[in-house]
Amino acid sequence: MGCGGFTCYKNALCALNVVYMLVGLLLIGVAAWGKGFGIVSSIHIIGGVIAIGVFLLFIAVIGLIGAVSHHQVMLFIYMVVLILVFIFQLVVSCSCLAINKTQLGQFFNATWTRMSNETRMDLENSLNCCGLLNTTESSAQFTLDYSLCKAECIKQKCQTCGVKMLKHADEALKILGGVGLFFSFTEILGVWLAFRYRNQKDPRANPSAFL
Repeated sequence: MGCGGFTCYKNALCALNVVYMLVGLLLIGVAAWGKGFGIVSSIHIIGGVIAIGVFLLFIAVIGLIGAVSHHQVMLFIYMVVLILVFIFQLVVSCSCLAINKTQLGQFFNATWTRMSNETRMDLENSLNCCGLLNTTESSAQFTLDYSLCKAECIKQKCQTCGVKMLKHADEALKILGGVGLFFSFTEILGVWLAFRYRNQKDPRANPSAFL
């Protein structure tokens, strides 16, 4: 049967969900690796990455089972969830592409004050810096962070984490937004494949069976 038929849609949908499964497993593996090597010890960050990986893995399994068995209900649930994920991911990706350095600085400031000392020290050790930004408004917080800092650069004069983060965050957000935007359109492809596949007649089924 040529491409565009039952088998073609089935194989394409299965292949797409295998990719989603690999991405989900990769996220879980990276989070476990980061925890195991002590790169990030915050349970909130690790838990968040693992939750995203497990969710993606769960959706991919639903899609894969639905594709293999041509299960109408599972394929419908798969389509609805993918549409919701697409909308959320599209908004997040566009926000990443639109944000500027001034907004990034305000975001870092707000986030830094909510972090635990453990998370701050993890970040300082990873980036080899101390404190966020040494400004008039945050001088007291900066002095406290510097006194608790255990980064290697503490033997000399450490650069602030805010300067290092702002230097690369803009570029990283553009890349993240672009990748997220591209990946979001694969979800629309998944919805389209699932929709077309649901309306295909299984050639092995009873010709009089209800579609």
